[in-house]
Amino acid sequence: MTALVIFVAAYILIASEKVPRTAVALGGAALMLLFHITDAEKAFFSIKTGVDWNVIFLLLGMMVIVSVLRQTGVFEYVAIWAAKRARGKPYRLMVMLVVITAVASALLDNVTTVLLIAPVTFLVCERLGLKVTPYLIAEVMASNIGGTATLVGDPPNIIIASKGGLSFNDFLSHLAPLVVGLMAVFCGLCRWLFRSAFVYDQERAIAVMALNEREAITDRRLLWQGLAVLGLVVAAFVLHPVLHYEPSIVALLGAGLLVAATKVTTEQALAEVEWPTLVFFAGLFVMVGGLVETGVIGDISEAAADATDGRPGFATMLLLGASAALSAIVDNIPYVATMSPIVADLVQQQGGGDGGHVLWWALALGADLGGNATAVGASANVVVLGIAARNGTPISFWTFTKYGLIVTTITVGLCVPYLWLRYL
Repeated sequence: MTALVIFVAAYILIASEKVPRTAVALGGAALMLLFHITDAEKAFFSIKTGVDWNVIFLLLGMMVIVSVLRQTGVFEYVAIWAAKRARGKPYRLMVMLVVITAVASALLDNVTTVLLIAPVTFLVCERLGLKVTPYLIAEVMASNIGGTATLVGDPPNIIIASKGGLSFNDFLSHLAPLVVGLMAVFCGLCRWLFRSAFVYDQERAIAVMALNEREAITDRRLLWQGLAVLGLVVAAFVLHPVLHYEPSIVALLGAGLLVAATKVTTEQALAEVEWPTLVFFAGLFVMVGGLVETGVIGDISEAAADATDGRPGFATMLLLGASAALSAIVDNIPYVATMSPIVADLVQQQGGGDGGHVLWWALALGADLGGNATAVGASANVVVLGIAARNGTPISFWTFTKYGLIVTTITVGLCVPYLWLRYL
C-alpha cells in the first residue's frame, strides 16, 4: 500500500507540474528506498524491478551522436529541405515529418528517432514562423505508432519477442499492415487536432524557398564521419537478431567511436546530453520497480488474466484495453516485462499458433499505442518533453495528454476489428 501511495502522489505532482518532474521522480525513488519497499540490489541490479540501464545508456549514446551531428549543420540542411519540399505549407510539412518519423521509428526505435527529428523540427518551425509544440507532439505520437510495426521499433516489442519466441518477420507481417492504416488515420487526425497551428506565412515561405540548403553544412568531414557512424549504428540495430548486441551497447560503441575518431572534444559531445531526462527515467524505473516488487502490477495483471476464463476473444480484447490503460500510467517497458509471463501461460493454454499469438499482438498494440495517452506513457514522450523544455518551449503534461487521449482511444479502437477479423 505504501508503494502505491508514493507512486500515486508522485504521479499527481508530475501531472500538476508544480514541482520539477526530475525532482519528483528522485524523491519518489528515495522514499521507495527509505521505506525498504526496494533496496539497492533490486533498484540498481534487478532485471525485473531495477533501473533499465539498457534504456538509459541507449539514450546517452544516441544523445552524444546527435550532439556531434548537430555541429555539422545537417539538421539545418534537413529543415530547409523539408520546408522547401512542403512549399512552406504547415499541414503538408506536418504530414511529411510524421511519416518520416513513423518510418524511421520502425527501422531504428522511437527514442532514437525523436532524438534525431526534434532538432530539425525546431529549426524548420523557426524558419516558417510556426508553433513548434503541435509538431513535436504529432511526431512523438507518430514514433510510437510507427515503432509498433517491428521488433526493434519499441523496447516492449523486444521483450515480447524474447518471451514469445517471435521473429522480426513475425512483427512485420502481423503488425505492419495495421500500422500503415493507423498512420493514414493519424495524418487525418492531425488536420483536425492541430488545425489552429496551420498558419501559412507567405513571406516566410518565399524566403525559405530561396534558401540553398547546402550552404547550411558547416563541416563536411565531420558530417561524413558522423553519418558513417550513425549508419553503422542503424545497421547494428536492424541486425540485432543476428549480432545479439543490445541497442544500448551499439549506441555507446557508436558514441565512443565518433568522439575518438573526430576532433570533437568530450566536453562538446556531452554538452547536449539531456541529463535531467536520464535522471527522471532512473527515478521512474525505481518507483515502478517498487510497484512490481510489492505485487501491485502483478495483482492487476493476474486479475485480468483470471477474468478471461479461457475465452480467447474476451482475453484478447481485455488484454488490449488493460494494456493501453496501464501503459498510459506507467512506462510500458516494466509493464510488458511484468505481463509477459502471464501472457506466455495464456498462449500455452490455447495451444499456440495464430489463435494464441493474437494475445502477444494484443499486448504489443495495447502497450505501444497506450503509451501515447499521457506524457509519461512512453520513453519517447519523456525525451521529447525534455528536449522541448531545454529549448525554452516546455510542453505541459496536460497539453500532451489532451491530444494523447484522443489519439490513443481512436488507434486502440481501430485495433479491435483488425484483431477480431484476422484472428478471432
